[in-house]
Amino acid sequence: MANTGSAYDILFTPIKIGPKTLKNRFYQVPHCIGAGTNYPGFQMAHRGLKAEGGWGAINTEQCSIHPECDDSLRITARIWDEGDMRNLRPMVDHIHQHGALAGCELFYGGPHAPGLETRTISRGPNQYNSDFATVPGCPGFTYNHMADEDEIDRLQQHYVNAALRARDTGYDIVDVYGAHAYGPMQWLNPYYNTRTDKYGGSFENRARFWIETLERIRKAVGNDVALVTRCSIDTLYGDAGVEVGEDGLKFIELASPYLDMWNVNIGDITEWGEDAGPSRFYRIGHQNEWIRHIKQATNKPVVAVGRYYDPEKMLEVINTGVVDIIGAARPSIADPFMPNKIREGRFEDIRTCIGCNVCISRWEMGGVPFICTQNATAGEEYRRGWHPEKFEPAKSDKDVLVVGAGPAGSECARVLMERGYTVHLVDARDKIGGYVNDVATLPGLGEWGYHRDYREIQLNKLVKKNKQSQIALGQKRMTADDVLNYGAARVVIATGAHWSPIGLNHRTQKPIPGADASLPHVLTPEQVFEGKKPVGKRVMIINYDPYYMAPSLAEKFARAGHEVTIASVGGVGAYMEYTLEGPNTHRMLHELDITILGETGCSRIEPGRVELFSIYGEGSKRQYKGSGQLPRKENDSHHWHECDTVILITSRRSNDSLFRELKARKSEWAKNGIDNVFVIGDAEAPRIIADATFDGHRLAREIEDESPQHQKPFKREQKVWGVAYNPGENPELEWRL
Repeated sequence: MANTGSAYDILFTPIKIGPKTLKNRFYQVPHCIGAGTNYPGFQMAHRGLKAEGGWGAINTEQCSIHPECDDSLRITARIWDEGDMRNLRPMVDHIHQHGALAGCELFYGGPHAPGLETRTISRGPNQYNSDFATVPGCPGFTYNHMADEDEIDRLQQHYVNAALRARDTGYDIVDVYGAHAYGPMQWLNPYYNTRTDKYGGSFENRARFWIETLERIRKAVGNDVALVTRCSIDTLYGDAGVEVGEDGLKFIELASPYLDMWNVNIGDITEWGEDAGPSRFYRIGHQNEWIRHIKQATNKPVVAVGRYYDPEKMLEVINTGVVDIIGAARPSIADPFMPNKIREGRFEDIRTCIGCNVCISRWEMGGVPFICTQNATAGEEYRRGWHPEKFEPAKSDKDVLVVGAGPAGSECARVLMERGYTVHLVDARDKIGGYVNDVATLPGLGEWGYHRDYREIQLNKLVKKNKQSQIALGQKRMTADDVLNYGAARVVIATGAHWSPIGLNHRTQKPIPGADASLPHVLTPEQVFEGKKPVGKRVMIINYDPYYMAPSLAEKFARAGHEVTIASVGGVGAYMEYTLEGPNTHRMLHELDITILGETGCSRIEPGRVELFSIYGEGSKRQYKGSGQLPRKENDSHHWHECDTVILITSRRSNDSLFRELKARKSEWAKNGIDNVFVIGDAEAPRIIADATFDGHRLAREIEDESPQHQKPFKREQKVWGVAYNPGENPELEWRL
């Protein structure tokens, strides 16, 4: 095992957290994964794997303390009763097997938890409706009840009871969740708390609920667990909320005697991208401007996040006294083994979090199981049995030709080589990465290039180990004859996808009349990346896509001095609301004076102008579906908009012609020594980078199965009607990794 030297020793120095000892300075802060107590195997395997990878402490996601705090439709943890304790215990046990501490984050949401399953009403300092979209897309949907003193006592007892259940489940750390405008933060924050009794008004009164709750928990649990609270030390509201230089530091000082450690961050729940900052807008350690003040108000250890993936930055914030412990959520997902890799000096093997926030998007859209762009095994540890660092050895000596080195192809080739297969990876481009190479040139998306970099580094290392494998870049595009004559036993087609050059779109499933990217005034995104010119002063982006391409190209051209208009059938970058990029993206578009025409489609393109229409006006889908042409009426909603250049961001189409020709010539496979031909990633169907990467990874894991093109069934966690769970008597129902 390599020794990194004394410079990194501090990262592996134990530190006391009250009655517990953290074995190193790596702390997986609470974060949601879509497991909760519904999927104990998923919860156990994902969290436990991080303990195996060297993390010193691993926490649950937000863990509801009572049915009043029912966060359905999102899937989060609960610790309401013995059944929840039983389902959480496998996580605790698995974490403990690797010498790490297990933490439980006690969550009470107030109106931010909608109670859709339990149909209960929450309590808070006042009555208000949630400014958070408790139901996606619907802020202001849910209300709470203003608690009187009897109900305050009852609510504080809910926290105590939950803390005792956490202790009895085996958790080492109990974290009272007050960040992101949840629970006790609603009492401290004057934005929510406008009471005039002893629980409102002055700072001391607004802090009273939180302090009393901590005091009661401490009295109940004693020194059995380390008591922590997660606190937003600046809500970023200015004097309308909590500011670090005012109530933030005062609260740190006031509450410290009751705590063993502080878990601090910034921001609120309506724009929590200011905390979990996407790389488009925030770099590593972006919260340090606020966090660096905390140590002056407490002598207790401090943990904070900042998307820390660089060991040098970790050393910097610890050695300069910003924090004592490195907190991480997203980096721990991208690489559960990051601590071990740092300890062993294998920095180049770290899967760097790219800050795309696709993991978070799954929770934002309703708590479905999360995914990771960098780490295809995230969320698959239990149900597919995947380990990010371990691979089943190859079952044959048959070599594999992978055509295309984009996200799917490069990941497929990497995993096949990890398994010991001989792989030939071929691409017409000069660099691994496929379209990620283009995306990473867009404003703010440079860190997405880490996806390419990790695979490029690993593939080059693997080729050196297996001299028979090779990477051939900058080659001419392979034809079906080339593939048939290549001599590989298996062929994987990963040739990607392209934006429609004729404006095919989901509204009509037909081209837009006049859309033709062979003309000088019409461009696709690929042609933008290739440098097609000229691009006129007035740029019109026709947008039918919900993700990053339209706002990114709009920013690119606006910063280059063009007058940019986006005509979009839906919200510009609608999916970016889920990745927490939305608010700052729209601020950026506004600041750059980019014109946005919402709920607007395009019915015709001509040199120098485009014809636009309201999707809910005359010519809506109901009236012209299947016609390909829009009806013309004197009073309809069509209007012409002058422009010099049109950029088509409509539908994507798979580059699948090579695959289809090979399938059509299946009768020639045997005589050319080919067993099978597969298609993966965007070449099968366009998708986001995370899903293309997963597809390549999955095929490489399952290439020896009966039908590798189609994923095999995974292990499902189900409630089985009429089957009792008796530990030891029904071992098939016990959760095991």
